[in-house]
Amino acid sequence: MASADELTFHEFEEATNLLAETPDAATTSRSDQLTPQGHVAVAVGSGGSYGAEDEVEEESDKAALLQEKQQRQQPGFWTFSYYQSFFDVDTSQVLDRIKGSLLPRPGHNFVRHHLRNRPDLYGPFWICATLAFVLAVTGNLTLVLAQRRDPSIHYSPQFHKVTVAGISIYCYAWLVPLALWGFLRWRKGVQERMGPYTFLETVCIYGYSLFVFIPMVVLWLIPVPWLQWLFGALALGLSAAGLVFTLWPVVREDTRLVATVLLSVVVLLHALLAMGCKLYFFQSLPPENVAPPPQITSLPSNIALSPTLPQSLAPS
Repeated sequence: MASADELTFHEFEEATNLLAETPDAATTSRSDQLTPQGHVAVAVGSGGSYGAEDEVEEESDKAALLQEKQQRQQPGFWTFSYYQSFFDVDTSQVLDRIKGSLLPRPGHNFVRHHLRNRPDLYGPFWICATLAFVLAVTGNLTLVLAQRRDPSIHYSPQFHKVTVAGISIYCYAWLVPLALWGFLRWRKGVQERMGPYTFLETVCIYGYSLFVFIPMVVLWLIPVPWLQWLFGALALGLSAAGLVFTLWPVVREDTRLVATVLLSVVVLLHALLAMGCKLYFFQSLPPENVAPPPQITSLPSNIALSPTLPQSLAPS
């Protein structure tokens, strides 16, 4: 009588020969036949992976259809709906970004911690509009207060300051980020490790950095020159520090000379904006020029005046 080991060896040899003749045949181990009651044994052959592949293909098709649908629904840049998405922010997000611009810290990136790949135009637009309006109003109020202190100062409403303030602020908030973004894009081709911000992110950085100038302009109503310059220096320091801390992770990959020159130009342009606002909108006017009274020149006493009458009144 053959032992159990011999029977197992013969069965294994027969199965090996069978597989050699039909390699595509499905096989089931002996242990599967001894599955306990209440359990189901499933034998997977060479074609068992088709179910998983079908599920993967189905999911990939769904993702492709969803992406195609989103691209189809993406409006063109010439439509109002395209720009509407850039104003889709709530009050808490705007306040958080304003807070981040007012409290710059080293190592705290404004783009990564506050924008989070969702730049908006709502905050920069209204910050620039508010700053231009406050500049024009406080510039006129400064003249009114000066006239009350010194009646010799002549005041007339200067409505053109609204236009000057709006053009100056909006040109600075859009043209300077455009030039900076273009320069960083050009340097990206030179230094491949550099990853510049997008244009909208650059506009957001500059737009929110101007918020600190709004309370500075209001405090400039205090008629103390050294205090006005102190408030201007504090606001400029906070705003410029936020720009430098945000731009440093991008420009540090470049050469030391380029990074130093670029950040210096950024701070210099910011300082020129603040000084221009101070000198133009809050300039001190001299007293009104009053025409001096006409002086009567006295003639020498030895010159006698001839009592001549006009020819029309002379007797005939």
